[in-house]
Amino acid sequence: MILLSISVDSHVLFSVDIGGRSVPFITDAVLAMCFVTAAVSLLLFLFTRKLDKVPKGPQLALEMLLNLVNGMTEEKLHHHGKRYAPYIATILLFLAFLNSLAVFNILPSGSFLAWITGNEHLEHVELLLEPPTRNFNVTLCFALITMIVVVVAEFKVKGFKGWLRGFYKPSPIYGFVKILDYIVRPMTLCLRLFGTILGGFIAMSLLYNAMPIALPAVAGVYFDIFDALLHAYVFTFLTLMYLEESVEIHEEVN
Repeated sequence: MILLSISVDSHVLFSVDIGGRSVPFITDAVLAMCFVTAAVSLLLFLFTRKLDKVPKGPQLALEMLLNLVNGMTEEKLHHHGKRYAPYIATILLFLAFLNSLAVFNILPSGSFLAWITGNEHLEHVELLLEPPTRNFNVTLCFALITMIVVVVAEFKVKGFKGWLRGFYKPSPIYGFVKILDYIVRPMTLCLRLFGTILGGFIAMSLLYNAMPIALPAVAGVYFDIFDALLHAYVFTFLTLMYLEESVEIHEEVN
């Protein structure tokens, strides 16, 4: 029988004492997001510092991604697309790296370091990169930011009076439905992403503990790459749908 210990919560790396209570300040999820932000920023700088008229290599890949995002936003949001394309590109790129962070686990394990150095204390050192989106708080923050963008977009195209009118027209009961919609949408966004990444993380942890290395490596192609990139796209696509609905309601009223 194999006993497995799988940590699905963020590890607290640094906490502050507030009123005699220890409050988590920096967790491994926060550290991972800082790492991804720095890595993506560096990559974008390197890819765009010497632009050619005829794109090739990394510049070509980046322009293909931008063309994909611009095409999606123009198709869904029409003339409003340029305004929200930067946000759509940001969450697509950021979530793609966060979800697939386990692919970059090239750091040696604590047990390997202990075996190489002969220092038993290193056996308990954790150097694994784990996707922060396996944490509910992280996905909830992404969902709330998206809903803020959606509400602001609706406010911009309708104005305050038009936005307020949407709570009692075509009938007063619609106000209750709209408030419920503002609650349900971010919850479904965050739970879908959280559940998928957490499920993949648990499955890969079980495979790495119970199977030969070959099988987890094959499964990792699906869980750590395909599934991770797919749900980054799903989150982005749903964001576009919510933005499209806000814009279309205004244009239909006009």
